[in-house]
Amino acid sequence: MKRFIAGLCLFFLVAAVWAQDDIFLHPLKAPDIDAFRTTLGLLAKNQIVRGSFEQEKTLSRHNRSLKSSGNFIIASELGMVWETLRPFPSALTLGRDYLVQSRPGGQRTVLGAQGNETFIRLAEVISMVFTGNAQGLLDNFEVYYFGNAANWELGLLPRDRTIASFAARITMKGDAVIRSIFIYEQNGDTIKYVLSNHNFPSELTEHEISFFALP
Repeated sequence: MKRFIAGLCLFFLVAAVWAQDDIFLHPLKAPDIDAFRTTLGLLAKNQIVRGSFEQEKTLSRHNRSLKSSGNFIIASELGMVWETLRPFPSALTLGRDYLVQSRPGGQRTVLGAQGNETFIRLAEVISMVFTGNAQGLLDNFEVYYFGNAANWELGLLPRDRTIASFAARITMKGDAVIRSIFIYEQNGDTIKYVLSNHNFPSELTEHEISFFALP
């Protein structure tokens, strides 16, 4: 009986790992190129995407997770903003070649590209998907794709050394919008983003524009 239970547990463990990596059984091939480009084209229809996020970072070595939530802004011409509301308010703006960290009280710090290449490159990855840059993804990753524009999953294995030094692989799921992003780090930690409440304004508010202004 003990062997049966142990075997059953092992089966479910293997099944969970298999399901987690299933997208990487589907390398992007010629028959899927049109569906892949259609998916990215739909994601790129809107120049501005606004919504909510929940983030969970799992620390494998400590067997614990850290959760946060807030709002995000993707502006194709400017970059993106992750505005954390809980557990502590802060904001991170990722521009074309800079990062700005904002804290309560109006304190803002500019972080140059040097030494923060990983954050900028990861921002570029998300931006590539949101803006429909298929060629950028193909140039920088081994691309895996499954589904269609109404229900898809994307897997990315980095070719870019800066991204590969941090992320072993990245997966995304969605439909007409991106619903989740998983980043599997080289050290075994994972970061999960769940995106919701998507809306597509024609322009940014003054408050949102202020995130992108250098102090």
